[in-house]
Amino acid sequence: MSQKPDDVHSRERILVAATNLFAERGYDATSTRAIADAVGLNIATVAYHVGSKPQLYREVMRRAHEAQRAVVLDALKHLESAGPAPEETVAGLLDFVDAYLAFCLDHREVPALWMRRWLSEGKNLIEFESDLAGPLIADVVSAVRAALSRARIGDDVDVEMLVFTIVWTSHSFGQAGVIDAAGNRVPPGDSATLDRFRKHLHALVERMIPARD
Repeated sequence: MSQKPDDVHSRERILVAATNLFAERGYDATSTRAIADAVGLNIATVAYHVGSKPQLYREVMRRAHEAQRAVVLDALKHLESAGPAPEETVAGLLDFVDAYLAFCLDHREVPALWMRRWLSEGKNLIEFESDLAGPLIADVVSAVRAALSRARIGDDVDVEMLVFTIVWTSHSFGQAGVIDAAGNRVPPGDSATLDRFRKHLHALVERMIPARD
């Protein structure tokens, strides 16, 4: 049976509110009542549209993963289409870094959800790592290794740890920015700080995988 337009609208409102609350507070600290209050509905109506709290969380994480996956796979296509010369491969890797960092800044709720997972939020719902995060990381590592092999560079690089480093730092910077010498938090949206961070990530890749024959 097809959903009514009002049902679709209500479901989307619930999912958006739940995404924001799970990202801000974590799974364990977010109640169904809090989600219902955020959209002005009662708990029974929320359950009607999205099911139980675990079911809602699964849908939130699935949607976050699909958004992330779309950007990552598109960036990998560009990497795979890069020329075989070492400098072309490194340039393709830097483009991948830029695409992923931009995603983390434009969709801050997605890194926040995964960082909550790093802190064991919703630890009984373990399928997200095995079914979603793990396979995507494996795809990235495989594509990067293939690109490096084609260019005949980076034989001594731990590609998996390099990919994780890009993920860890992009997620953290996108959430918190940096602390300056005076103890003030500089947000990731500060253009000078963002430029500095992007250059740092580029330097990391270029030093680990220099474009040489």
